[in-house]
Amino acid sequence: MAHLLTLTQHSCERGDLTVLERVLPGTLKRVFYITNADGAVRGGHRHKKAWLALTCLQGSVDVLVDNGQQATGFTLDKPDQCLVLEPEDWHLLTAFRNTAIVLVVSNEGYDAADYIDQKPGSTHNERASASVVYFC
Repeated sequence: MAHLLTLTQHSCERGDLTVLERVLPGTLKRVFYITNADGAVRGGHRHKKAWLALTCLQGSVDVLVDNGQQATGFTLDKPDQCLVLEPEDWHLLTAFRNTAIVLVVSNEGYDAADYIDQKPGSTHNERASASVVYFC
């Protein structure tokens, strides 16, 4: 199941340095970020192999996670919070607020065949019903 970590943060008069390391199995193979999404809904899928780590660098976002046995909601609103999603964690990002910037890292490169749109135990496409798309 998804779990929330507090990242190591070093603060001084020159600013904050937050370290994102050793949060996913294997090596990081993909990094992307989501911006200009206030009011949008993103995600609506799970993966076959890829683990993800999400950090909201600015603003805030709500993340609904469902692994078929438990559904949990998380609010990411601090840059030292990191939500780790396992492959079976279907997730939906909603309520992007305050010009949120969400950083996402993965231990797998992009592969369209790795995406599963259905929630665990569901028979219909959650992405289509939520009007969520992979790319703009």
